Amino acid sequence: MGPRTTRIRGPLGRMAAAVLLGTFVLIGCGPPGNVVTDLGATGGTPVEGGTVTMALPPAATPNWIFPIGAPGYLASYNSAIQNLLFLPLFTPERKGAALTMESPRGLAEMPRYRDGNKTVTISLKKGYEWSDGKPVTTRDVKFWFDLIKHNKKDWAGYSPGLMPDDVKTFEIVDDRTFRLRLDRAYNPAWFTANELQDFGALPVHAWNPGNQSPERAFARLMRHARQFSRFATDPLWQTVNGPWKVEKWTTSGQVSLIPNKHYRGPDTPHLDRVVLKPFTTADSAFNVLRAGGVDYGYIPPSVMAQSAKFRERGYRIDPWEGWAITYIVLNFQHPTAGPLLRQDYLRQALQHLIDQKALSRVVWHGSAAPTLGPVPAGLLDRDPYPYDPRRAGALLAGHGWAERAGVLRCVRPGTGAGECGAGIKDGQELRLALLSQSGSTETSNTMQVIKSEFGKAGITLDIRQQPLNTVLGTTVPCKRTEPRCAQWQLGFFGTQGSWYFPPDPSGEKIFASNAPSNMGSWSDPRTDRLIRATEYSDDPAALRDYGREVARQLPVLWTPNPAYQVSVIRNDLRGVDQNPTLSLAPQNWYFVKKSGAGR
Repeated sequence: MGPRTTRIRGPLGRMAAAVLLGTFVLIGCGPPGNVVTDLGATGGTPVEGGTVTMALPPAATPNWIFPIGAPGYLASYNSAIQNLLFLPLFTPERKGAALTMESPRGLAEMPRYRDGNKTVTISLKKGYEWSDGKPVTTRDVKFWFDLIKHNKKDWAGYSPGLMPDDVKTFEIVDDRTFRLRLDRAYNPAWFTANELQDFGALPVHAWNPGNQSPERAFARLMRHARQFSRFATDPLWQTVNGPWKVEKWTTSGQVSLIPNKHYRGPDTPHLDRVVLKPFTTADSAFNVLRAGGVDYGYIPPSVMAQSAKFRERGYRIDPWEGWAITYIVLNFQHPTAGPLLRQDYLRQALQHLIDQKALSRVVWHGSAAPTLGPVPAGLLDRDPYPYDPRRAGALLAGHGWAERAGVLRCVRPGTGAGECGAGIKDGQELRLALLSQSGSTETSNTMQVIKSEFGKAGITLDIRQQPLNTVLGTTVPCKRTEPRCAQWQLGFFGTQGSWYFPPDPSGEKIFASNAPSNMGSWSDPRTDRLIRATEYSDDPAALRDYGREVARQLPVLWTPNPAYQVSVIRNDLRGVDQNPTLSLAPQNWYFVKKSGAGR
């Protein structure tokens, strides 16, 4: 059997393509003429060299370089930079109207499944080497695998029963080929998209020359990875196999990348340098863009009416849509809020108070669409909890809540029908605290609208804003007995979307019990069974059933899903492909002669 394409096929594939196409059309539903996509993103006469400055998301500071993620360091820009230095074996990208793992930028050929989908054979592409001239081999992939296998509880990508637990043996066939023997048969499309996407190669000759145990090697690498100020000078991070290497990485989060002269891939860089520049707010990024200080930036939805001015000045406007969902995380383990959030009726009432359609239209100016459940909205057929304040009030009144002194209080404590529920005390106020990311006018306004709607129903919502890295580092899975569990009740980190999926948008990383990015520690046996069905079966009904059930269960509160950003790009900068999974490929970017650029 030869290499096979793992693009999602059948009805699910058609739905996936439809939702991707649908999101591009959605942007045009804002004020007429506000968003125009210039189709001249390629072509022209290339000019080798030059520096491109790209604006990072608001209040976003790249702070993790080790290509094994740690809890609290999972921001998309961290992984995007890592993948430019250390090539993943497989890279998701758009192919036509669908998403596929068959990318020329990956380090490996497409996997070959045999033995009833219980054995996977993978070959590395020829000719790749590390920046010190050493060849990339299967020993480097085995080093990555051994690190996560023996330190899985410290790896942010770990979900019990999945990678690396689902691999019984890792067999090196030769320098370019290895074989995985799995613990059971898996859906090949799912396994490639959601398990093999994590695989990488790490330079064992440079990172573990003393042949330390995986535990000791991992501990040493993690110590280096936490030395943020040394990312540009630590020799460890200079041995790379991707198209770029680090020139500078400041503690303020500005990252400068230069070409790796030893890169042997098909897409060697055209540019001399790429600078990733952080900003505290979207407005500050907008002001620098307007002054010509960045080549590739973004405009806040609130100023989309000014997009015509950028076109006149030689920029094109291109919405960057993501394969994503957006939500408010609920901490089910919080000592006081947890008992409230574990009540089904209360979560339903809260969701009925979030007017996603109005928020998308008014606050996000048409650059967002409602999130309906745990998969991209185009894969679901209805909204189980539309905006309905009357229904929300009836749910609360019917379960023992009444207004006392202007706030809702529990007046019928207990666990019986019509009572407040387990762990809720007599007279307890219905009050919640939300930790939300700062830097976005749209996010701030969204949360204020939600606060107002909750307030009308008698629910007090206290909002505190912090930079994105602080929110991500605080809203982590926890146990009820841990002090950190008392530090947050609700969390929001979705200004650019909360969760971006691989091509197969299943939920094992976010809603399975004990999943690494299950920030609120949601746990439900039926959800777990439905997630497993998506892993084992290629029947599109498995993903549909999972989506409908988790949408109904409300492990989080669904909020409008914005475009990652409305990009503003110089017309003479070409080759920019805005990947729906938020990966970057600046090695494909190039300037063109201005006579062909319209500037």
